[in-house]
Order: sequence, then C-alpha cells, then structure tokens
Amino acid sequence: MLLRNSIYRKHTMIANIQRLIVIIICLNLTVFSVLNEAKVFSKCDLAKELGKNGISRTFYGHWICLANAESGMNTTKINKLPNLTSSYGIFQINSKEWCREGRKGGKCNMKCEDFLDDDLKNDIDCVKKIQMQYGFNGWSVWQKKCKGKELPDISKCNA
Repeated sequence: MLLRNSIYRKHTMIANIQRLIVIIICLNLTVFSVLNEAKVFSKCDLAKELGKNGISRTFYGHWICLANAESGMNTTKINKLPNLTSSYGIFQINSKEWCREGRKGGKCNMKCEDFLDDDLKNDIDCVKKIQMQYGFNGWSVWQKKCKGKELPDISKCNA
C-alpha cells in the first residue's frame, strides 16, 4: 500500500511538471508573438511613417518629440492612469475620449489595443483628429518637453 501511494505521488508530480512545462511553452509563445509586433522607432523611421500617412514635414519634429517624450517611441507602451483610463501606443492615445478597451469606440472609433502594433496608420489617423481638436496641447507632455524647445533634427533622414 505504501509503495502504491509513493508511485501514485511520483506519477502525479510528473503530470504536474508536464502541465507546468506546457504552460511555460504557451506563455513564451505568447510573449514572442507580442514582441514580434513590437517596435521602437528611430526618428528617421517615424518620419517616414508620418510622411506616408499625410503628415506635413513641417510638423515631423513635433510628432517625433511627442512620441519620444510619451513612449520612448515604443509602439507597445501602455500607461495606466489614476483616473482609471489608459494611454496606448507610440503617441499614448487615451481610452477616456479617443478609443475603447476591448472594442471599437471613442472619437477615433478604434480598439485601444490596436495602437500597440508597429503599423502606425491607425495611430496617425487618430492623432490627426486629436491635433485638429486640441493642437499639440492635447498632450500635456508635449507642452512640457517639446513646446518652445529644440526639436529633433531630421535633416539627415530620407523621409
């Protein structure tokens, strides 16, 4: 009887270890798939994306400064705020007014999570709306870190 219990415990422990290994593998695959979509833009790469999406070159420095100040130009940045909203993506688009978590909505009619990939078309479409309504003052970080300051030099970028 004692031998049978000991064997049963070993089989149970092995089964638990196998389950744990499967869970670890699944988590790693999930992390790698998210990392595969993540991108930290350089100022020249962001300038190219801005141009492809209809932003005037005159404003590139402001947008690059904003993205750098808000997210470090990281497309996967999420910032949870004390007012129970969150800001998403490279431009930190806020869930209170501009998008909805888990479903399309807000003034940009977007899922906030859609701002977390490296395709910036939807991000730029949304920030154009924010800028049309509030100017760059729609971002308090821009006011503190970019307004009236030296903007990033993109003269050597092929944008």
